[in-house]
Amino acid sequence: MNVNILNRMVVVAAIGVGSLVGMSLPTHGRQEPQQEQQPKQDQKQQDKEKKKQQPAAKKQPPQDPNKQAPQGQNKQQQQDQNKQQQQQRAQEQQRVQQQQDLNKQQQQKAQQQQQINQQQQQNQNKQQQQQRAQEQQRVQQQNAQQQEQIKQQNQNKQQQQQRAQEQQRVQQQNAQQQQQRAQQQQWQRDQDWQQRVQQQRQQDQDQQQARLSQERQQQLIREQQQRLTQYSQNLDQRQRVWQQHEAALQQQKRMAQYRYQQEYVGHLREQHTRLLNERHDYNNDPYFYTAWNYRYNRGGRYYETNQYGANLLREAVNYGYEQGFLAGQADRQDRWRYNYQDSYAYQDANYGYGGYYVPQGEYNYYFRQGFRRGYEDGYYSRYHYGSYSSGKYTILGAILGSILDMQSLR
Repeated sequence: MNVNILNRMVVVAAIGVGSLVGMSLPTHGRQEPQQEQQPKQDQKQQDKEKKKQQPAAKKQPPQDPNKQAPQGQNKQQQQDQNKQQQQQRAQEQQRVQQQQDLNKQQQQKAQQQQQINQQQQQNQNKQQQQQRAQEQQRVQQQNAQQQEQIKQQNQNKQQQQQRAQEQQRVQQQNAQQQQQRAQQQQWQRDQDWQQRVQQQRQQDQDQQQARLSQERQQQLIREQQQRLTQYSQNLDQRQRVWQQHEAALQQQKRMAQYRYQQEYVGHLREQHTRLLNERHDYNNDPYFYTAWNYRYNRGGRYYETNQYGANLLREAVNYGYEQGFLAGQADRQDRWRYNYQDSYAYQDANYGYGGYYVPQGEYNYYFRQGFRRGYEDGYYSRYHYGSYSSGKYTILGAILGSILDMQSLR
């Protein structure tokens, strides 16, 4: 850019010098002929005067005033020519001055243009500097963002490691707790077994000592037959309910719960088939001739039964825990909300019930007590109320005792 400006200034100066030389050349051209003519005229004038003086010297006649007039006219013409030449020289000087002023204006314009170009160059340089500064700032921001991202990634990685360590620690604690619970459960099972052995011995002794009358036996048989009729009718009604429930599970895409319910309903069908095909021998069933030797409290009221009824109610709690655990586990697999009352098994509560020994309502109540606790353990994948052994879920003896507090009458 600076080279272009200098080239332009050189061209302008050359043009100005050429103009000055061109204007001065005609002036000298005009002045030289005038200077050459002036001596010739002077020479002619002198020759004329000499010719005039010679006759006058010889004759010296009286001078005529009329002859002096041409000499005055020549002088006047000479003065006019001199004046005209001075005017021409003044005009020429004026033109030279004008040309100089024009050149000066052109130089000023060139200087102004140069200043404008310099200012533009400075603005461009300043703009480039600003752009470079902005680019540097952008690069710095990018670097800062990258560093922040790396820092965040490192923090996330550390947090993940910490969570993994925490999970490992929790798993170890859970494993230790499960081992402790397993040991406790084994001890509890041993205690329960010893207690059941003692109870069975006591029951055998009681059976030998007490036996129901024939009339009481016939009364129990009639009540049992009525319960079987009602239970069979109830199974037919429940079939329509479980079909509606299965359709709802398919619509909700709860496939784990749907598979569990199919297994549950399949077991109920087997129970119903056994009930229809069974020919029960009431006279040789010890339940119908064994006296009541246990009582239990439910809802502030005491109920009595013998060891066969008591064992069936215990089975109701255990069956409930087992089915509740499977139902809760299925809801957890489906990522469904915690709701044991929504389960068909909880609503039905007839799993394991054959229609004998205790009323259906009693069995349903204790089944649901076990189901609620099993569902909680299965949903949260733990064994707080029961245990798992040999492919079977069993409620803890202490929990069973708190639900069903059987008291011996002898």
